Amino acid sequence: MRQDRLQELENSLVALVGQQQILTDREQTKPYRTGIRVGHGMACAVVLPKNLLQLWQTLELCVKFDKIIIIQAANTGLTGGSTPDGNDYDRDVVIINTLNLNKVILLKGGDQIVAFAGSSLYQLEETLAPLGRGPHSVIGSSCIGASVVGGICNNSGGNLVNRGPAYTEYSLFARLNQDGTLELVNHLGIELGTCPENILTTLQQANFNTNELADCDRLASDHDYQKRVREITSPIPARFNADQRRLREASGCAGKLAVFAVRLDTFPKPKQEKVFYLGTNNPQHLTELRKQILKDFTNLPDMGEYLHRSYFDGADLYCKDAYLAIKYFGTGFIPKLFGIKRNVDRVVSQWPSSLFPDHFSDKSLHCIARLAPDHLPSKMRHYRNQYEHHMIILASDKSIQETQELLQKSWKDKDERAYFECSESEGKAALLHRYVAGNAPARYQILNKDNSGELLPLDVALPRNCETWHAILPDEILSQMAESFQMAHFLCMVFHWDFVVKKGIDADKLKKQILDLLDQSGAKYPAEHNVGHLYKAETDLSNFYKKIDPTNSFNPGIGKMSKLKNYQ
Repeated sequence: MRQDRLQELENSLVALVGQQQILTDREQTKPYRTGIRVGHGMACAVVLPKNLLQLWQTLELCVKFDKIIIIQAANTGLTGGSTPDGNDYDRDVVIINTLNLNKVILLKGGDQIVAFAGSSLYQLEETLAPLGRGPHSVIGSSCIGASVVGGICNNSGGNLVNRGPAYTEYSLFARLNQDGTLELVNHLGIELGTCPENILTTLQQANFNTNELADCDRLASDHDYQKRVREITSPIPARFNADQRRLREASGCAGKLAVFAVRLDTFPKPKQEKVFYLGTNNPQHLTELRKQILKDFTNLPDMGEYLHRSYFDGADLYCKDAYLAIKYFGTGFIPKLFGIKRNVDRVVSQWPSSLFPDHFSDKSLHCIARLAPDHLPSKMRHYRNQYEHHMIILASDKSIQETQELLQKSWKDKDERAYFECSESEGKAALLHRYVAGNAPARYQILNKDNSGELLPLDVALPRNCETWHAILPDEILSQMAESFQMAHFLCMVFHWDFVVKKGIDADKLKKQILDLLDQSGAKYPAEHNVGHLYKAETDLSNFYKKIDPTNSFNPGIGKMSKLKNYQ
């Protein structure tokens, strides 16, 4: 009987979106069922709708057949939150991938935008560039190709200090109510019609006046963050996943709603930019610098990115292929490269492992990149050899002079520390080196399989008054890692500690020890990615999930919550 119902669902989906937009073969669905770092499980189907109305109708079918729904865009999440996790669900899982829904609509001449569910940050950046404006975030790190809507749903923080975490109170989403009714909610602040068919068709065709919109009192970005990040004496982190201030409908929903589109502010691009590269062997120097910037600057720099030597080396050794691909072909090439990699790995997986090893594409790209000449400027190489702690400051317009004056006063000709103002090419190299760094842990694990256990990625928000950020994890913990990678959005006190556990070490036990230490320090986690299947949702967050998805039909199991219907 169950198989008959599955066949009936598949037939209905094929009739709705076409045979080419439905995947049921296990090899074909594998890339959608597997996270880039963690998470994998079974799904009875992957659906790739071509327009917003097809997405709505697919949801209707999934509700009719009582299926679990996982909405997925680029599948770049670090915590497995956009894939199934295991096979212990009480209903079949349907993954709906939204990458075909990639439209961006400019509002008010580009001061705001509407981004569809599958539109990417890169695409948005390219759309806004001719207008002299930019999006909320311009860095992908491990999330190269990430979607705009995914950033909103997953509390993404980004690295642009003046813009804060991704947030909006304008969205168009579907929710399943307690009585089993699927409801489409239009909170975009745009009149689109009354029934779902009219609303979605009107939006798909952009058939409305994009310049004359009714005034609303909702926010399309986090206006308060610049003030919040400057509160350097606060024992509360600046931003974290479970912050009640920023949990509203689509914002922070982690896939517990089906989000069709969001409306966001855009930002003027600076007229002038300057990159400063700093090195020190005493982390306290960076602590003092951070306090001076946040306390005294009238205009904050755009970025303050910390790189420990471990992540400098990780990006250098394991991310050179991504660096070169972006440098010579642009960020837009990366999703295509990922697609090529997936297809190559799918094909070679059907051949004997003696001919083609696991992760054939990753290993091949790594070997090819190693043959290329050195890609980093000589000054960066010198700083890598001389200093353990590195920081990249991107300043623009009025903040350039303030940064120059502070560094000349406090960093020039000092023991154990130095800095240089980057040329244009050096600045691009430094930022790109940081941009690709997040891929290092996964690539390390692939290339060092024999001594590598599990990946243990930690996304941690430390208190704004924390000064011992460099000493929270003792050697007793670090000695159990095959490799450690550490970096941060330093002005925000948001740290990415990515570990590859030694083979044979109990990663769950080790993680608990680390989280206990973080709890003692007043940290919150995760900081800027959703809880996924790695973290337990705090009470406020789990209550929010239950409120917006009372039947537990969207992305069940998130935050280590129940996977069963109605949270039984």
